[in-house]
Amino acid sequence: MAKIFCVANQKGGVGKTTTTVNLAAGLAKVGQRVLMIDLDPQGNATMGSGVDKRKLELSVYDVLLESASIAEARTQSAKLKEGGCGYDILGANRELAGAEVELVEVERREKRLKRAIAAVESEYDFVLIDCPPSLSMLTLNGLCCAHGVIVPMQCEYFALEGLTDLVNTIKQVKANLNDELQIIGLLRVMFDPRITLQQQVSEQLKAHFGDKVFDTVIPRNVRLAEAPSYGLPGVVFDPSSKGAQAFIAFAQEMVARIKAL
Repeated sequence: MAKIFCVANQKGGVGKTTTTVNLAAGLAKVGQRVLMIDLDPQGNATMGSGVDKRKLELSVYDVLLESASIAEARTQSAKLKEGGCGYDILGANRELAGAEVELVEVERREKRLKRAIAAVESEYDFVLIDCPPSLSMLTLNGLCCAHGVIVPMQCEYFALEGLTDLVNTIKQVKANLNDELQIIGLLRVMFDPRITLQQQVSEQLKAHFGDKVFDTVIPRNVRLAEAPSYGLPGVVFDPSSKGAQAFIAFAQEMVARIKAL
């Protein structure tokens, strides 16, 4: 059965989407079957995977409202297949913002995504969910169906404050809605070893969270930043770049960590 992970952080601009897209491509490249679900109405993970969100006939919005199944709504980018790391995408667009309001009156609304994934999870090794940077009904749907949370974070002091909020949120969801939920690991992203502050925060994270901090560190990398404008993950856009190499290493670490669980 698939392992389902949310990529979440309540702080914006910390590389959640970059992490989700490149981890999905990296996992596919090392032989895993992957479904990536975009739960952010901005649809950046959809576009970054080479799928035009404006042309989606069916999206995660339809799945949440139960007017379509994941099998009907998913798509796969041909470009990614050429790059040797195709994965399935359940895309999102602006319609998704309306789902928040439409789900308010619905019973068990926080379990809609869980029920939808159950129908297809035997087809995948990993399901990765890109969550919006807020604790909304969309994020709650992601957390309710996940086995764990991957937390991308920059090594800055404000990021530590945001992490405290996220840990509290995960504890509440675990206590009330999903007793399987746990933090799988913290991923240090946009890391620049030349900056003393970043090294200090990195050491603090390791001291406080121990083996919950992934060994892999994602460096600050221009090629990763350029890749979305070409509709490709950095892993495909420039496989030889330091950022792409780091995400391949992270994908391998994820596979090893899951086997050890």
